[in-house]
Amino acid sequence: MKNLGPRSLALLAAAGITTLAQLRELGAVRAYARVQAVPGHNASLNLLWALEGALSGQPWQAVARDHRLSLLLALDALQDRQTDKTRTTQGPAGPEQHPNHF
Repeated sequence: MKNLGPRSLALLAAAGITTLAQLRELGAVRAYARVQAVPGHNASLNLLWALEGALSGQPWQAVARDHRLSLLLALDALQDRQTDKTRTTQGPAGPEQHPNHF
């Protein structure tokens, strides 16, 4: 796959992404977030640029230059949604969430 070397492919595989179809279905941002969620796999943002480049056919350097802001905003929004979902499923965190609690 263009833009993705052996290390990138290994990071994707560790996150359960082993086919181009899976990468396309997830998109660059969600795939990058999955890699980041794997303990011990701290990928740099260059992986995000490379994933988008692999999907769009652009060199990762062009993606980093031309699409950096939109990708970072999408990643931030995804992380916010995941944080909100975690809070919702875990319930209230403590007394600060209960105005009538002493």
